[in-house]
Amino acid sequence: MRKTTLLLIFCLCFPLALRAQLDTPRNLIDTLPRGFATRPGSFRSGTGVPVDTLDIDDGRLLLVLRDDHTWYYIKNYERLSLDAAFTEAWQPNVTDPYKLPLDSLDLRNTICLVDSASVFVCPNQTRVYSKFGYRHGRQHQGVDLPLKTGTPVYAAFDGRVRMSEYHSGYGNLIILRHENGLETFYGHLSKREVEVGDWVRAGDQIGLGGSTGRSTGPHLHFETRYKGYAFDPEWIADYETGKLRSNVFVLRRSYLSPSSRYVPQSLDEEEDVYAADEKIIEEEQRIADELAARRYYTVRSGDTLSTIASKHGKSLKTIQRLNPGVNSNRLRIGQKIRVN
Repeated sequence: MRKTTLLLIFCLCFPLALRAQLDTPRNLIDTLPRGFATRPGSFRSGTGVPVDTLDIDDGRLLLVLRDDHTWYYIKNYERLSLDAAFTEAWQPNVTDPYKLPLDSLDLRNTICLVDSASVFVCPNQTRVYSKFGYRHGRQHQGVDLPLKTGTPVYAAFDGRVRMSEYHSGYGNLIILRHENGLETFYGHLSKREVEVGDWVRAGDQIGLGGSTGRSTGPHLHFETRYKGYAFDPEWIADYETGKLRSNVFVLRRSYLSPSSRYVPQSLDEEEDVYAADEKIIEEEQRIADELAARRYYTVRSGDTLSTIASKHGKSLKTIQRLNPGVNSNRLRIGQKIRVN
């Protein structure tokens, strides 16, 4: 009797078990890891579609789960919008809303540029053809990156749009505020594709390159600022390779001088990066003295670079070196030419 009962159970159950196995996709069975104890069919391979978002108690980050059992972080913009970085000096129609005296800033500021939840994307990967510093007697507060009109321009870091409007010399200008306290400027755009208050991720297209405003040809004018003060964007990235120089950047106050340019150095030399306060103050004084000693000549009718050089006892090569980018065949009346 017992053998008959067992045989009956086997006959009834075996076809059902066999059918369940046949219904399971073969490729799923083949990919199951050894020792996998859960019944085949309990998990199906997904396509990477987000299925849930979890708060991980960090406050600023959320965890997104995909249906293929992978995950990634996103910024918690609702939480970030309450941070001081996005509330203090938040004005959508001025380039410098901070208005802080330079000596009120720390001598050095350690700035985390990227971390496990963020990346850097070069806004327009190319060589720098016009550098940071004084140009034609005026401050050039960023770098110029050549491009063709209509070329996509990308957000360098995650952030929020503080300004998006036509602004005098900049033409179509977008300013992004970042949670590390930096702001990035994108000028001379032919089209702006984001509005004030929008959140963007690094690599998002925010506009199209152009030549609006005070521009001699299509290019992206890109600036990096801290508390309203511009510093040479080449301190943080190599725009020809499109790579950050370091994930963490130590910004000295002396770098905020309009005469301070990026100097190639080994960022591994801790003594150089974390310079003594006295060294930074000396550097600031040297830059200030050099700026005070500069002299400029205002171009008049009939002037050439050669005649200007002769008037000031300089060689033509010296004048050209002091005025990089000056077109000797197209001097304008009223143009400033550095002569020492």
